Amino acid sequence: MITKEYLILAPEGMHARPATAMVKLAKQYQTTILLKKGEKTAKLNSLLNILSLGIKGGEAIVLEFDVAEEAAAAGAFDTFFADHLKDW
Repeated sequence: MITKEYLILAPEGMHARPATAMVKLAKQYQTTILLKKGEKTAKLNSLLNILSLGIKGGEAIVLEFDVAEEAAAAGAFDTFFADHLKDW
């Protein structure tokens, strides 16, 4: 299992556009990806799962990657957060 922590830089937090992009990215891999914020956990396979966590700007989230393509998926999310999420 690979665990990565990311800081949400956008002041408006996690909203529909980046959450949809995260779900699309997650569906490209044959792995289970969990999104954690504090004590709350959601599978990264649904827009509503992500939005239900109420992630605000400045908060930290954790992604857990498990099974077959975890290294490739973790690398793809590193790129996603570095290149895209700061602009949303």
